[in-house]
Amino acid sequence: GLGRPPRLTDISCVCRNVTLIMTFALKESGAQHPRHPEWVKVRAPRGELFEKTRQVLQQQGLHTICREAACPNIGECWGHRSASFLILGPICTRKCAFCHVDHGRPQPIDPTEPERLAKAVAELQMRHLVVTSVDRDDLPDGGASHFVRVAEAIKMAAPQCSVEFLIPDFKGDVEAVRRVTKAPVEIIGHNIETVSRLYRTVRRGSDYERSLEVLRFIKELNPRIKTKTGLMLGLGEEIEEVQAVWSDLRGVGCDILTLGQYLQPSREELPVVRYVPPQEFISLREEALRLGFSHVESGTFVRSSYRSWEQVMEQAREPVL
Repeated sequence: GLGRPPRLTDISCVCRNVTLIMTFALKESGAQHPRHPEWVKVRAPRGELFEKTRQVLQQQGLHTICREAACPNIGECWGHRSASFLILGPICTRKCAFCHVDHGRPQPIDPTEPERLAKAVAELQMRHLVVTSVDRDDLPDGGASHFVRVAEAIKMAAPQCSVEFLIPDFKGDVEAVRRVTKAPVEIIGHNIETVSRLYRTVRRGSDYERSLEVLRFIKELNPRIKTKTGLMLGLGEEIEEVQAVWSDLRGVGCDILTLGQYLQPSREELPVVRYVPPQEFISLREEALRLGFSHVESGTFVRSSYRSWEQVMEQAREPVL
């Protein structure tokens, strides 16, 4: 056996995204290079496909969580003709203490966004994409209808492209969740982000039990859809708390789990409490798989959309019952 894994609270300081190690992200956020472990490094994105993707998205006026949240995997994902699109505008109605996305009063929904996004997907010949959004608590259905319109437009313009939703909690609105489960998508995710004890500090405006209920609703409403969630580590959680989250997730039928290191995007967000060693991520993945998750991505730079194209391929190979 693995024995008792090390505690996830050893270093002083407190909680989500302490620096982005990519040079371009650091320059954009104005953050300074902190002292960080040797393994917390990633190459700056580059290449012909990366540049083309950047140009097309800019021409279409589209937002991606890849850039808005300064994701360290942007080069790898764009290089695999995959991306995480941020719909419903770049302004969030909540202010999570770990998140680099702007918050405030959002603009009205842009009705041309689904068609513009679909056009970019077709032009870039994308194979898989994740559609996510900020929290839009100002909208009656939290933006669920817009999610559906986006998925339908993508499938019309690029039927070969698989689609994954990464949805907000919609304030627990079952009808909003029902709406997105009827969309033409392969996976629906909702990130639990952290352990229950840290919600008040890390996820202001959100609720741990409500997030679990969203994942349960998805599975109940459409059992054939794969459900997915992500956890950030390094915010001050303890291993027993992480294991309790896993148990809760399996209790609501969650299929896919991602585990990644919290990295502080700028000085405005919570600092890192602890850098989890790479070997520990490997051990945590093995332990989570034993609990019954069908797929677990676990590593320093893993985010909820990391290698999501592979997860769709795995789903396609599974027999239909």
